[in-house]
Amino acid sequence: LQLHHSGRYSCGGWVDSELSSWAQSAPVTVTVHGVLLSGVSLSVQLPGGQVALGDRLVLSCTVAMGTGPLYSSWHREGSGALLGTGPRLELHHVGDKDSG
Repeated sequence: LQLHHSGRYSCGGWVDSELSSWAQSAPVTVTVHGVLLSGVSLSVQLPGGQVALGDRLVLSCTVAMGTGPLYSSWHREGSGALLGTGPRLELHHVGDKDSG
């Protein structure tokens, strides 16, 4: 379900007998509520369990529950500098400046 699926629904059909007629149900109202994000977690893929200068490092952000698209932004040490967007951040050649 998506939020735009909220609305009034009914069903109907033809009754096939000597007197064909249209029959319709009483309408019901459906309201779809959004779910706040929860269970946000960060995982690290380290080749060999450690990272060394020049290695590749992949960070992944996942959400256990929530409604709507997830917009991720990556920052190091709480700085305002944007390192990337999306659920994955891949550092191809890790250097000293990537510590933190």
